[in-house]
Parts: sequence; C-alpha cells; structure tokens
Amino acid sequence: MDFAAAESYLFSLGNEVETMKLGLENIRKLLGALGDPQKNYVKVQVAGTNGKGSVCAFLDSICLQAGIHTGRYTSPHLISITERVKIDGVDIAESEFAQLATRVRETSEKLVADGELERVATFFEQVTAIALLAFAEAKVELAILETGLGGRFDAVTAAEAEIAVIARIDLDHQEYLGDTVERIAAEKAAIIRQGSKVIVVDQSAEVMNVINEVCLDKGVSPCVATAIGLTALGFPPRQLGLAGQHQFENARAATATALTLRGRFEISDDDIVAGLENARHPGRLERIGNFLLDGAHNVGGASALRKYLDDVVTEPFTLIFGVMKDKNVAELAAKLFPKAGNIILVAPPNARALSAADILKKCDRKLWRRKPVHVADLGDALELAEDISGEDGFIVVTGSLYLVGAIRRLLDKYPQVDYSI
Repeated sequence: MDFAAAESYLFSLGNEVETMKLGLENIRKLLGALGDPQKNYVKVQVAGTNGKGSVCAFLDSICLQAGIHTGRYTSPHLISITERVKIDGVDIAESEFAQLATRVRETSEKLVADGELERVATFFEQVTAIALLAFAEAKVELAILETGLGGRFDAVTAAEAEIAVIARIDLDHQEYLGDTVERIAAEKAAIIRQGSKVIVVDQSAEVMNVINEVCLDKGVSPCVATAIGLTALGFPPRQLGLAGQHQFENARAATATALTLRGRFEISDDDIVAGLENARHPGRLERIGNFLLDGAHNVGGASALRKYLDDVVTEPFTLIFGVMKDKNVAELAAKLFPKAGNIILVAPPNARALSAADILKKCDRKLWRRKPVHVADLGDALELAEDISGEDGFIVVTGSLYLVGAIRRLLDKYPQVDYSI
C-alpha cells in the first residue's frame, strides 16, 4: 500500500473509539507475530484523563535535550495520522508509515486466515503495532507511549512498560471505564506492573486510595510528583513551553519521570529545564494569530481552559464549539459559554459528533441569554467567526480535538482530508 491506501484502509476499520476492542489478547498475538518489537527498548506508558499527552510532550522534549534516541506514540492526530508516531521529535515519513502499515495489515490478515484471530485487528491495535514496530526499526532507546482509552485493556498496555505514569484522573468515557472516579482510576492504574516504576501526580483522596492499593498489590511504591521536582532544579515560574497553570502539574510528572530514567540514561538538570521550556503540544492552548485552539473535551479540560481564559483574556471573544455525542455537553457549556461574547456551534468532522442543533437542546438556555448564538457548518465557521470578531478579534476553538484539527487545517491551509472515523 502507498500512504493514501494505508490511510484509507485504516480508516475503513471504523471509528477509533466505537470499534476499539478493549482487551489485550489480539494485540499480543499481533505483536508476537511481528516479532515482539516492543521488547527492543525501554518504555514509559502514560495514562490519565487529562494531561497525559502533555506529560508525553514534556518528557519527549527533555529526552531530546539529553540526546536520547526516543520514539513517542500519541493519539489522536490533528492533521495527519503520521503525527501519532514521532522519532526524535519528528513525525514518521508517509512512505515509512505506509510500509509498516502494509506489514501490520498483512500480518493481521494472516492471523485471521490461520484462525489465530477471529477478525482483523482494530484501527487502534494496528496503529499501536505500527508505532511499536517503527520504534524497533529505528532502534530507539526509549519509547514514550500515551494510553488510548483507560489502561487495563488498552492496546498500549500490551507493550508492558517499565515505567508507568498516571496523570490527572477525572470522569470521562464512563460508558467504557465506569461511572465513578474510583472505577476509572482502577482501569487506568492497571498499567502498573510488578517491578515497574510508578510516577503519579497528586490526585484526590479517592483516586490516590485506588492507586495506592494497586501499587501495594503489585509490590511497588509510587513516586508522587510534587512541586519539589521543579523547585529543586531552580526552575523559574511561567517559563514552561506549554501554556496554562495546569501544565505545571504535568511538568512535575515529566520531571519525576526524567529523574527516574537517570538510572538508565544521562539526563542533566539543564536538560530537564530546557526540555520543559521548549516543549510543544499542538492543539492544547495553542495560539495561531488571533486564534486559541484547545481540545478541552471533558469537564476537567474545560475547567483548565476557563481558568486560562480568566487569567489572560480580557477582551470579549468568539467561541467556536463542537463536541462528541458521549460528552457531558451541559457541563462543558456551563464552564465556557458564560465567558464568551459570541458562540458558534458546529459538528466536528467525526461520526461520533453531536450536531449543533442537539448542542442547543442539551444546554441550559440561560447560558446564552443575551449572547449571539450561531449554528454553522464546519466550512463556514471560520469565516463567520472572523466576520463577527473583526480583523483583530480573539477566537477560541474548543470542545473536541477533531474540531481543533479541522480548524487548524484551515488555518494552516492544509488540503481537506476526511477524518470521519
């Protein structure tokens, strides 16, 4: 397959979340048939509801500063599926992605033909295998792996990482992970293994109780990332490469992980400070001209975005907002709508997207009393926002990373691609 064919094939496997098969048997068989590439390098797996991608970005930046040959696997992507697989901070080439995707597809189909699998591996299983295989072929020393959904049965967990990092845990994806924060914490803490090193951000008592129980059962002791990690380095405030006060928590987790990695790699204090300063994570409080893009798709993310807006934005702004059907739209709107001057509702380009009309039905009308509210197609939203806001008006795009990615493509003048999965 060439890249276009590989991309088309993977998307044909269905929606990334709706078709996700929670369980490790299939991905383990697939990786085994590929020669278990994940056994060729040290691995850090990061789980959590919010902040796990930022922790990966900070840690990857630190490792780049230290000269460690590193791979990073994250999801979802904003522009191109190749963003999910980075080697030394650079997206994998389309040609290499296509070659690996072909190999993974053929292996998956052979397993089905041989009766080893009932059906071909899912989208997320195959992309995870592509990433782990890419890292082995590149002979990376360290792989930084972002958990897709949950942890216990997520395909990434089959890599059996030596270091487990638990970022902020909150309510999200309750239909898959459980309807209480304790159940969700148990699913995410299941990435912890006997003999693994464990780093966790300071959480609520309910979450910490669950994590501590899992650690006790596995015979390991968690390292709680606190402010000591940054202050001991003399790191000055407000110099992180990622915006928002909530990023200090993620930076502390990355710092604690880097200090843990010192047993295997040479990482200086200067590497850590420079890595934290230079980290980038597109689509998360990202400024492009007069646009602010942030994939705040759950209540915790919306709270962090609202605090940032309260801290730094003084002028009225236009909000472009779109979400998935499984999100708590009313709570997201309650956090964000009162701050906006104008509101534009759109459906992100995804099969799971909630229509703009349904957003209106699910939200308290008091939130937009005396506020102009517009319903727009994605293609018209950008022009409408600029018309409403004026030449220098501030525009915030949020609610879904799929929406952020679509708007970012328009802003960057990328060709339109159908990411309808």
